[in-house]
Amino acid sequence: MSDFLPREVREGLEAARKRALRKKTNMRIEVGGQRFHILRYWDEGFAIDAEETPHLRGLADLYEGPKFMGQCLIVASAEEAGQMVFEFKRTATAHDSAPVDFARSDDAPVALLTGET
Repeated sequence: MSDFLPREVREGLEAARKRALRKKTNMRIEVGGQRFHILRYWDEGFAIDAEETPHLRGLADLYEGPKFMGQCLIVASAEEAGQMVFEFKRTATAHDSAPVDFARSDDAPVALLTGET
């Protein structure tokens, strides 16, 4: 059916589809000081608009809105329907606190208060 539509109409429909995908997700990736909006995201990778994305490879920072989600090692795998698909080679998620090397008791005190002032 798209063969019967004029080129301008097809381009307008494609632009509207990309805008809808961008509104659906709030994720972005930063590589080498450049930011790229993620159109689709899954556990093993993500997809970015192929027109605005160079052939990325290497260490990248992953964000969901302003929140830092972690670092990942990425490699471009394929181009599908105007989107460049990337795969994660390694991911390291960000944590709110530092890891501990001992078991914490559930009833352990949060802080130590002394009688001195």
